[in-house]
Amino acid sequence: MIARNMGADSPFFLIADHAGQEIPLNLNNLQLSHSELRRHIALDIGISGMGPILADDLGACLIAQRYSRLVIDCNRNPQRRDAICEVSDGTVVPGNLELTPAERQARIDAIFTPYHDAIDAELDARGGRPTVMVALHSFTPSMAGHARPWRYGVLHLGASPFSDAMLARLREAFGPEVVGDNQPYRMDDIDYSIPRHAIGRGLDYLELEVRQDLMADAAGEAAVAAQIAPLLRAALGDIGLG
Repeated sequence: MIARNMGADSPFFLIADHAGQEIPLNLNNLQLSHSELRRHIALDIGISGMGPILADDLGACLIAQRYSRLVIDCNRNPQRRDAICEVSDGTVVPGNLELTPAERQARIDAIFTPYHDAIDAELDARGGRPTVMVALHSFTPSMAGHARPWRYGVLHLGASPFSDAMLARLREAFGPEVVGDNQPYRMDDIDYSIPRHAIGRGLDYLELEVRQDLMADAAGEAAVAAQIAPLLRAALGDIGLG
């Protein structure tokens, strides 16, 4: 887990479930090649660079997972079988096959639980201060042979005034055709972090998806953060918290 700007006063609280690509040494890289571990199956490409820049710009706390989603997906209920995937985008993950219950629990205890406990602790420490949770994710430009035209996507489950405000701000800035409403994914009961930490506490939120080719290098990561920060501030004002 990576924590930045803990205790910050900003109304924004950023999380990144899939920012990292580390794998515990005892798992032997899950028996995958280094090239596979650089793909989107292992992490949300660009978020580890963009997230801290955005957090510093906003003066906001960021809690990010440094371990690969292939070890355990921190945006899934850990009791789901696919929280530790055996196949991802056509790639078999040998180190995840035929795990015992004890092996699964070890990953929950070492990686999943400390991450979510840290988010809970930071939220508890904020007391009653206004808080909008922003979950940062990225997506591939194409999947299963289908191009994804969106630059950004806003994912939400039910009513979320901040998601609505940010969707409107993004569409005004970039055009409605390249900003997805529950695209390229729809938030549903598979998602774990926002339902647990934001919706479960009655907090407003944004789950933001960024197309990965926009953040292919450090310059792209910085450019996306620079685009997003003022829109987040404007959307906060739109819901009366700015």
